[in-house]
Amino acid sequence: MLMFIRCEGRLLLIVKKRGLGQGKVNAPGGRIEPGETPEQAAVRETREEVGLTPSGLRLAGHLDFAFMDGYSLGCCVFTADAYDGTLTETDEAAPFWCAESDIPYDRMWADDRLWIPLMLDGKAFEGRFVFDGDRMLWHRLTLMRQ
Repeated sequence: MLMFIRCEGRLLLIVKKRGLGQGKVNAPGGRIEPGETPEQAAVRETREEVGLTPSGLRLAGHLDFAFMDGYSLGCCVFTADAYDGTLTETDEAAPFWCAESDIPYDRMWADDRLWIPLMLDGKAFEGRFVFDGDRMLWHRLTLMRQ
């Protein structure tokens, strides 16, 4: 799952320091642990990666990814406009705030420029993406009924 905190026209992003997408700009997030809901995982992962505890989570959409090497994953995308804590860099992530009008898409996964604008506009979405390494080969993005 991914957790986008929005505050005063800014978006919290991270430079990912390890794992899939290392070096890319993304949002805090990760895997759902056994017994957790996606919302609980979003809060835990954000706290672990950047020191903030988001509140008032809203489900923005769902993404499915497949990679040519056989790896695949599903991802819930959440937004929140409130949080507690102190923004902190960790061994997993270097966090930073950016203006919602100045998102560094050129440093992100290729799919992000397709669905993040929908998220920012409050439109629910579902996306499916196929990648070969960093290169997006195919996608389908649809709006969900709200």
